Amino acid sequence: MDRKKKMRSILGAIVLGLFCLGTTGCIYLVAGSVGALGGYAVSPDTVEGESESDYETLWDAANEVIGIMGTVNRKDYKMGTIDGTISSARISVDMSQISSTQVRLRVKARKNMLPNIKIAQDVFVKIKNRASQ
Repeated sequence: MDRKKKMRSILGAIVLGLFCLGTTGCIYLVAGSVGALGGYAVSPDTVEGESESDYETLWDAANEVIGIMGTVNRKDYKMGTIDGTISSARISVDMSQISSTQVRLRVKARKNMLPNIKIAQDVFVKIKNRASQ
């Protein structure tokens, strides 16, 4: 009897996961504290997380990383947005102050209208690492 309940629970979790993927078009993964990265969420083209670096440090790090990896096309300090191009992919970085000590960092990457999570993750990690130096 216990085995049937366990199998039913596993099957229910799988069906729920597939339902969420089908209705929202993305899967969100939440990781706990992972060293300098902190928690981050992943959708098909976006990596998001919080940083304990101050806004200006994170802004400078994002400008530097995108400038080294590709080109910065447009930036707006007040809005916290940087648009650029890396390896033919359009990169969009958004920053917002969420508390006195935390800034939310969101990196989105699309290449030929398709999500490119690999580039988004790479840029996100490099910005976080640069800001923590």
